[in-house]
Amino acid sequence: MKAAHESARLAQLDLNLFRVFDVIYRERNLTRAAEVLFLSQSAVSHALARLREQLDDPLFVRQGRGVMPTPLAERLAPGIQEALALLQQAVHRTRHFDARRDVGQVTLAMNDVLEPSLLPQLVSRLGERAPNVRVASVRLERARLERDLASGRLDLAIDVAQPTGADLHHTLLLRDTFCVVSARKRKLDVSAYLAARHVTVSSRRTGLTLEELVLSQRGYQREVAVRCQHYEAACRVVAGSDLLLTMPRRHAEAHKASLGIRLLPMPVELPPVDLHLYWHRQVDGDPRSQWLRTELLALAGRLLNSSKQ
Repeated sequence: MKAAHESARLAQLDLNLFRVFDVIYRERNLTRAAEVLFLSQSAVSHALARLREQLDDPLFVRQGRGVMPTPLAERLAPGIQEALALLQQAVHRTRHFDARRDVGQVTLAMNDVLEPSLLPQLVSRLGERAPNVRVASVRLERARLERDLASGRLDLAIDVAQPTGADLHHTLLLRDTFCVVSARKRKLDVSAYLAARHVTVSSRRTGLTLEELVLSQRGYQREVAVRCQHYEAACRVVAGSDLLLTMPRRHAEAHKASLGIRLLPMPVELPPVDLHLYWHRQVDGDPRSQWLRTELLALAGRLLNSSKQ
């Protein structure tokens, strides 16, 4: 009798409610869940109330400005996520993937340093293959990266190599080296580099940048005259002064022609900057995601080859 009762109760479940459950579980906030689902907050609250009644559990309880899953919700979440991923893959397998028809909106997260050198070429490449594509480049927020990729708010993310959990997959996209930006041609050895005055770039108010950390570890010190938030502003400062700027070469190339700056070899060896492409495991086999990843990796290969010429 108990088994029959459980079966009858499951038969009455609206499977759409599990999508709502999944997004609430990832977002931990009903307002953000409503935004992801393109529903009103009242519709999300109503759906959650129905699921609570059918499963006879609160599922999520208020904590601060958000919600936290109950023990039952924690046990249900992995199975629900896996089932939704399998359902999505099954739907995609029912039709042949056509980039011109199936790509639609593409949302990528990347930092504003990378955007000037990568986004224009990416928009051009995707536009050739999927003329109706709409591309959105948004700010990278590491604290919510996994949730944004899992919920579909993001398709892909590009970031420096970071430790990740099992749900995030990633691969090397680009490797960049450092160069020195100057307003004029000059010969730089270690002594001349350290004797010069420098511009540095960091989004933080204080603290060492990567190059300063490496220099300090090797016993070197340099004078920083200007601290900027963005490389474009730093390049403009250098273009009108005798200051030096140390930055990734690919980003510097994007400003070289317009500002008339010189790119000089780095006299002190610095570790390369590795940029990785990130996606969620639930879209690993999705044809659309596979196509996007292939296009980005192909573009990265082309950029790498052009930089060697």
